[in-house]
Amino acid sequence: MAGWSAERFLRCVRGATAVEFALVTPAFLAMVLGGLSVFCVLLYSGVSLQDAAEQGARCFSVNSGTCNSASTTQTYAKSFYHGVGAPTFTASTPTCGHQVAASVTLQIAAVLTNISVPLNASACFP
Repeated sequence: MAGWSAERFLRCVRGATAVEFALVTPAFLAMVLGGLSVFCVLLYSGVSLQDAAEQGARCFSVNSGTCNSASTTQTYAKSFYHGVGAPTFTASTPTCGHQVAASVTLQIAAVLTNISVPLNASACFP
């Protein structure tokens, strides 16, 4: 091949951008998709916790056969939670009616430390 040499090949910079892109893209996508998945799990758990509190408060107020005490209401509300972690439910009867409060702390394992995210929900049904 005419005009080809090892020195010319080593000095050539054509394609350097493509190589850099190929090296950086997997790490960037892993960070973006990992952050998105953590956000989605937090959102799903928060919505599920709120729904469980609402279902428990409604059962405590309306369905006295199934939810006839605070402990049965808490067990009933726990059955509606489908998120991450094991929440604690508290049933009470304040002035607003029948209330169910729930809380759970989610642990997110980060690179250098663990991050705790508290989620709280409450619902009151007259």
